[in-house]
Amino acid sequence: MKKTICIVFSLLLLATARSQKVSYIVTFPNLVHHEAHISLTANGITQRTAVFRMSRSSPGRYATHEFGKNIYDVQAFDRTGKSITINRTDGDVYEVPRHDGYVRVEYTLYANYPDGTYAGVDETSIHLNMPATFLWLKGFDKVPIDIKFNIPEGKKWTIATQLKPTNDPGLFTAPGLQYFMDCPTKIGDLIWKEWTMKNPNGKSFQFRLALEAKATDAQADSFALKVKRITQEAQAVFGELPEYDNGTYTFIASINPWVKGDGMEHRNSTMISIPVNFDGANYLLEVFAHEFFHCWNVERIRPKTLEPFNFEKSNMSHELWFAEGFTQYYGDLLMTRAGWQTQEDQFSTVASLINVKENTAGAKRYSPAQMSNHAVFVDAGVSIDRNNYPNMFTSYYPCGAAIALALDLELRTRFSNLTLDNYMAAVWKRFGKTEVPYTISGLEDVLEQVTGDKQFASTFFSKYVTGHESFDYSPLLGKAGLILKKQNEGKAWIGNVRFREEDGLFIAGNTVIGSPLYKAGLDVDDQLIQLDGKPVKKQTELADILNNHKPGDQLALEYKHRGETKRTNITLAESPALAVAANERSGAALSADATAFRKNWLGSKL
Repeated sequence: MKKTICIVFSLLLLATARSQKVSYIVTFPNLVHHEAHISLTANGITQRTAVFRMSRSSPGRYATHEFGKNIYDVQAFDRTGKSITINRTDGDVYEVPRHDGYVRVEYTLYANYPDGTYAGVDETSIHLNMPATFLWLKGFDKVPIDIKFNIPEGKKWTIATQLKPTNDPGLFTAPGLQYFMDCPTKIGDLIWKEWTMKNPNGKSFQFRLALEAKATDAQADSFALKVKRITQEAQAVFGELPEYDNGTYTFIASINPWVKGDGMEHRNSTMISIPVNFDGANYLLEVFAHEFFHCWNVERIRPKTLEPFNFEKSNMSHELWFAEGFTQYYGDLLMTRAGWQTQEDQFSTVASLINVKENTAGAKRYSPAQMSNHAVFVDAGVSIDRNNYPNMFTSYYPCGAAIALALDLELRTRFSNLTLDNYMAAVWKRFGKTEVPYTISGLEDVLEQVTGDKQFASTFFSKYVTGHESFDYSPLLGKAGLILKKQNEGKAWIGNVRFREEDGLFIAGNTVIGSPLYKAGLDVDDQLIQLDGKPVKKQTELADILNNHKPGDQLALEYKHRGETKRTNITLAESPALAVAANERSGAALSADATAFRKNWLGSKL
């Protein structure tokens, strides 16, 4: 008897699960005023109260965003079309207390900020990031979704998305909420370019560039070839492409003055928005290189701290120095390998990364893992009060890239025939291809596996990943015929600080720990009055005084703090800023070994 009841109950559950479905219909009755109308229908609801909500975070973003503020006129209906009760229980949460397993919710979306995080609806195009656009039903995370986009009458627009297409040109599907929320969609007058690439096993994948720009077909062709080169160089790092869902990868790119600058990676696509007039220039490609590298690193090589992604809150991770920082390093490196920037450009980038690692207060006080945690506040997070970031935070992007640089040079120098490419390929095989989420200790294990040196792997991670020790770049750069030197040797310096000229010279940003101004007791909003007995009302006057002194000189300083005049002494110092110079630019010889090192590091892998 009990066995029969269990079988019947299981069959009922299976039937209910099969009947569960979520459908969206999106129309655009008020394009000119940036509004969309969205209908959400849920079938097979088993919860007594149906809870619908807007997201507060978005894939690729780690801080919270109040997407719920931009929906209104929220109504609910039963299967007969009769209006039913829907209560707003929080700013972004709506509840239907009574239903028969079916609920249709309709609402208006206002969208006028087209970038990788938000959404934009306009008579010229439609730009949708899913978490910023769609209410969703709690408890239906694994329920299949279909969505119908009704293109406005008279518009010959096309749709760019990684959602799975159907025989209906405007109808797409997703297997569940996690995938759906990871599918940005662009609808507009798009220029399409395509190419095919193969993996070593012979399997082919289609790449699509969906370009929203004022460009000729020839300009778009030329630009697509440049993007293709980047995809080829990235494939060479890992040895293969990921198994893209539906066999395609889509670059959704809006390059025009009407979007907001951003690049946001997704599993089988990337949403790129660059607010300039399109000219096909090489500098536009850097964001393509960075975001495309993410289809391995972060989309499939996935930190355990981000699995599964929580759309209701911020998503804290310990590994963004790797997910974002190593990607930043490769974004620039791929540009150089592809030939879209010069080696001199790469050397400037190297110098900037080293300066971040060695000369910013956050990097000197806290580890990259600790700084990754702070993404919940800094990753496009919104606040109005002041912070002390110049003294306690360094972005995990350049800091992580500086760690990648250090590891790449160390591997090339210490271990024969080993490079960061080898390490990334090994991480891919261990965690990406298998889609097993990783931890910091897992990344350390792979470094030990690649090098065969447990002590090296342990020391590197303890010093530079979970620790914040200084790294000696100079001898490693020497292998590439590069010289690391002081940028302003022998020149007087009072600190890297922003000023504003407003009836006097005011400090506009935090003074930084260890700088002369910080040691002298000055901080943001203080007004400089006199230095060395000379008035300073402009930055040029301050620069003239400093040019007449040297590091170590002690000068009298008069300033105002909240209207009170104060006097102190300030000891000038030498700026710690570093520069990277090529041997041949400095009059030194470039050896054959250094030339070979550079070629192996920066040259094309195709």
